[in-house]
Amino acid sequence: MQVRTVRVPYGETGGGPGQVQIRLEGVTRRFGSVTAVDRVTLEVAKGEFVTLLGPSGCGKTTTLRIIAGLEEADEGRVYIGGRLVSDPQAGIFVPPERRSVGMVFQSYAVWPHMTVFGNVAFPLRVRRWPAEAIRRRVTEVLQLVGLQHLMDRPATALSGGQQQRVAIARAIVYEPEVLLMDEPLSNLDAKLREEMRNELRALQRRLGMTTVYVTHDQEEAMVLSDRVVVMHAGRVLQVGTPEEIYLRPADATVAEFLGSPTLLDATVRGSEADPDGVLVEVEGTGWRGRCRAREPIPVGTRVKVCVRGEDLEVQRVREPKADGGICWRGQVEQSRFRGQSRLLVIRGEAGLFRVEVPKTERFEEGESVWVVAQADRLLAFPIR
Repeated sequence: MQVRTVRVPYGETGGGPGQVQIRLEGVTRRFGSVTAVDRVTLEVAKGEFVTLLGPSGCGKTTTLRIIAGLEEADEGRVYIGGRLVSDPQAGIFVPPERRSVGMVFQSYAVWPHMTVFGNVAFPLRVRRWPAEAIRRRVTEVLQLVGLQHLMDRPATALSGGQQQRVAIARAIVYEPEVLLMDEPLSNLDAKLREEMRNELRALQRRLGMTTVYVTHDQEEAMVLSDRVVVMHAGRVLQVGTPEEIYLRPADATVAEFLGSPTLLDATVRGSEADPDGVLVEVEGTGWRGRCRAREPIPVGTRVKVCVRGEDLEVQRVREPKADGGICWRGQVEQSRFRGQSRLLVIRGEAGLFRVEVPKTERFEEGESVWVVAQADRLLAFPIR
């Protein structure tokens, strides 16, 4: 269907929920036979920092571009600040410059022929602000990002981290309702990226600006976000706080993407409720024990058991102690000193385990050990 694009006067497209700053309702975007965004529904509260997280090609950047107005949806509605800015069925499409959004891209996208001041002032000049008001506002924002002493320097003479600060200052200088960021730190080295994460989060909290951030870096999502939206194949799999997403993943796909766990095949042999939820008895090849589940699972169901390295203990004993959890026999395949800890790669009949142990514990390659996990630290997911 050909979508008719119309320029709707900003603010004349209706209201929305009080504190909801961004609302997506069944948003879909197709490229030929490929559905890049598949019926995505999401709300972002005013002042909230929400991250779209997922592997390459999962639809997170396309979703961000639809919010920005850089991409038109094929179906669904988009609201910003209670105003309807996109509804293909109704022929409504508010262009990017009328959506009151600031955008920071993966590339710094600074203008090489302009100074730092000129780059940050550009959005205000386009909006025909008076010269004195531009000077005051740009100076204020450059102080906010720590670049006021460099305002007369050519933008390309700055370091990567400083150029990214220029891009952020340019995006927020005209006080947009929403800040959209597409992997803005991915071009920085590891140390600078960590520093910029902390600065970015502190800046967002100080401004109280609603922010939607795109990344494939799970650690970045955990550190920055109030809530994380995990996406896969164009769909939203789970929305929650970083702690909820990591400790209580909705399914095996979410669990597998977060923390690089081992997923073991097993069959449910029993299930019971207890005060903390559901315990299931599972059996794999050469092992058996109990673990947690999000909901009751029928006996005989095939499951994936999620085993995270930080929840494992390595024991050098004849009879391991699991206290109702699960034990796996294995052999140390690799022992790598990592400074703060030692990484063991242990191969057993059940699978391959990666375990962090104290740096002072020495294990020889080829040594036989037991890998042990308590029931409360393991999760079983039905194979669908």
